[in-house]
Amino acid sequence: MTKSIKEMKAGNVTRATKIVPNEVASARLKIGLSQAQFAAALQLFCLHYTRTGAGSNQFDSKNIDGKAMKILRHTLWTMLLPLMLALSINAESGQFLWQTNSAGNDIHIYNIENFELQNRLVVGPEPHGIAAPDDGRVIYVSIEANGQDHGELLWINPQSLKIQHRLKVGPEPHAIATTPDGRWIYVPCRDGNYWVVDAEARTIVTKIHTGGRPHNTQASRDGRYMFLSPMGEPNGVTVVDINAQHKVVGFIPFSDSVRPPALSADGRFLFQQVDGLNGFEVADVQQRKLIAAVEHSTNLGWFKPVNSLGYITLSGFKRCHGLALRPDQKEIWSSCAEHLAVHNVNDRSYPETHLMTLEGMGYWLTFSLDSQYAFVALSSQNKVAVIDATKKQLVRYLAAGDAPKRNIVVELGK
Repeated sequence: MTKSIKEMKAGNVTRATKIVPNEVASARLKIGLSQAQFAAALQLFCLHYTRTGAGSNQFDSKNIDGKAMKILRHTLWTMLLPLMLALSINAESGQFLWQTNSAGNDIHIYNIENFELQNRLVVGPEPHGIAAPDDGRVIYVSIEANGQDHGELLWINPQSLKIQHRLKVGPEPHAIATTPDGRWIYVPCRDGNYWVVDAEARTIVTKIHTGGRPHNTQASRDGRYMFLSPMGEPNGVTVVDINAQHKVVGFIPFSDSVRPPALSADGRFLFQQVDGLNGFEVADVQQRKLIAAVEHSTNLGWFKPVNSLGYITLSGFKRCHGLALRPDQKEIWSSCAEHLAVHNVNDRSYPETHLMTLEGMGYWLTFSLDSQYAFVALSSQNKVAVIDATKKQLVRYLAAGDAPKRNIVVELGK
């Protein structure tokens, strides 16, 4: 913007408007200025700037009376100030990785362009779940607060990083999900219920009892359905019709206690990690039927006397916990202990195509919105692995907080 001001000071308004970045035009539209209004305001700004600039001889204040000066200043405030505010609000742009640290009290925020830590945001004890609408205007975070009689749901402004609201929810909330428009949030709590929150009214509208330990949640891309994946009994996923006043409309059985889910963009197939399987299962959503069990080529351990803990090894228990479809819908990635397996989803036998080994135990994974990178939270190492999703190569490790788990990528300045 400094270069633009210099150009304006030289009186070259046309050239200056070309130098101003594209976000100026976007901000102009957001505040409702026409091109003519913007040009007029910019010219007035140039006059005012050159009048107050040192050594300027392009504006003689003697030639303008007090009333006209007041009009000029009023015009500057009413037309240019909203523009500058709009620009400042959109100062941050691009894709950012938000990484919760489940044994700490903070969230690490990384700029994906250079993989640098942009901010560390303190939010409260044991931040667990995280979700955001498609437009990235707000971030929702669940505060687990282990051992307390209630947890919290947070509304965070991703630009200012201010916590806008805190709502008390059930005990120890885990992985939340929101509809693509951000209107509804489902919060799995330890009391056996999924708490349904109206994000606009910031109120709890109902609770859905699933039994077991409500743990993971998945929203359909059309915003119509929510899929509830509690650990333990009933060993399956509850399907809720959001538009029908959050009515339970189905149940999809799986072979064992369910863990992280993934849903195809068209809503036809639900992929689900389950206890006791080194891999994942696939269900036909419409038929509410299990259609495939896919195993990885890796070996996690000898045997599994306690399914919820996983396979026994010399280095402790290992299990699968992290499942995501690439946004381009070409592959599904599965994190099982230190192994990361990639499978082709366009072939209904779901063949394994790539296998990678990481430094620590993967617990959650997500992708950049363009499918270029995968981000795997290594809870045992307090790191995040950055993977080139095309080359299937490790790019680098990012230092995180205490026991990083759930993560998402948010795009700002759309």
